Amino acid sequence: MPKPSPFKWFKTSPEIIGLAVMLYVRFPLSLRNVEDLLHERGVDVSHETVRFWWHRFGPMFASEIRKRRIEGMRSSRWRWHLDGMFVKINGETHYLWRAVDQEGEVLESFVTKTRDKKAALKFLKKAMRKHGRPEEIVTDKLRSYGAALKALGSEGRQETGRWKNNRAENSHLPFRRRERAMLRFRRMRSLQKFAAIHASVSNHFKLERSLSSRNLFKQNRAAALTEWRGLCAV
Repeated sequence: MPKPSPFKWFKTSPEIIGLAVMLYVRFPLSLRNVEDLLHERGVDVSHETVRFWWHRFGPMFASEIRKRRIEGMRSSRWRWHLDGMFVKINGETHYLWRAVDQEGEVLESFVTKTRDKKAALKFLKKAMRKHGRPEEIVTDKLRSYGAALKALGSEGRQETGRWKNNRAENSHLPFRRRERAMLRFRRMRSLQKFAAIHASVSNHFKLERSLSSRNLFKQNRAAALTEWRGLCAV
């Protein structure tokens, strides 16, 4: 017996809900900005409705993207770049750990209050459980990485060096822009949820426009949008 559609209680079509979620997560827009953009397209919804949609359906879309990409990303086990960023939650500093593969795909995001060995070990175990054990792991000189990798028996795979971790540091920029538009976060749970959804949506629409011709870029962009609409329909 097929499962009932999660959209059946909404008068709005799944395509509109998917568009609203994509606009809010992918671009540095506020909820009211998304409301105005939808209004220009003839869709009359409030910003609170957009908020509910992304909370309700964002994790579903992100989960489906991750499942499909993990199945076809065996090459991501070659090299990981690990780095983190400080994020304010209600004025208190927290640490957002991030693992990025050699192509710039964000593999895992994890929020902790500290950045010691225990936190690094928990983050690495979570990432390796989902994506396997990489051949090389590039990090900065934070001692927590070395201690955690030693506990996992992977200390020989660690690499450190100036400019070697630029891949991970550059991957922080889209999230930083989104963070400023959201005027910070108020709970660890909210940050963890949004970081995971943002990473999946960014991976899906990552097109490397500077590395391809205009025609190829347009084809890839159209393919990404078509696949996104397919996710919403499913």
